Amino acid sequence: MANGILVEFGGLPGTGKSTLAGRLAARTGAVWLRIDEIEAAMRRNGLTPEQTGVTAYSVAHDVAASHLRRGLTVIADAVNPVAAARQGWQDLAAGSGARHVVVETTCPDAAEHERRVTTRPADIPGWRYPSWAEVRAAAAGYEPRRDPRLTVDTTRPIAECEQFVARHLGLAA
Repeated sequence: MANGILVEFGGLPGTGKSTLAGRLAARTGAVWLRIDEIEAAMRRNGLTPEQTGVTAYSVAHDVAASHLRRGLTVIADAVNPVAAARQGWQDLAAGSGARHVVVETTCPDAAEHERRVTTRPADIPGWRYPSWAEVRAAAAGYEPRRDPRLTVDTTRPIAECEQFVARHLGLAA
């Protein structure tokens, strides 16, 4: 069977990663792995926030690997703020023979980014999204990406962003 495609979404919280990843997963039937959902489940089962970060990425890698080996497309939805997190996805794709596509979401309009962060509805049981102050702190530690990637300015309409990514993946009609 053919190897799958790993679509790695990265970007700061509130930049539209999950919205865009979810729409693409629905459009394509891809497996959608959200680090936030994995961390939330771990916390509901007694792990502390300090214990869940790296472990959630490891769990996602293991789950993704089995799907990629079966030839499926996996959409990995995570902040991926540092080189080590990004390297994990690169290693996963290489080890499973999957095509690796990186999509980085940005929201360069600070007022719009803040609005999204502060008005975001809770969609994961027991999960608390970061505050605007926490997102700004995360931005200070977010290492700029230097790898090949598709950068998506999500201040554009979401349908336009979805079409842009789909074309890049070769999925557009």
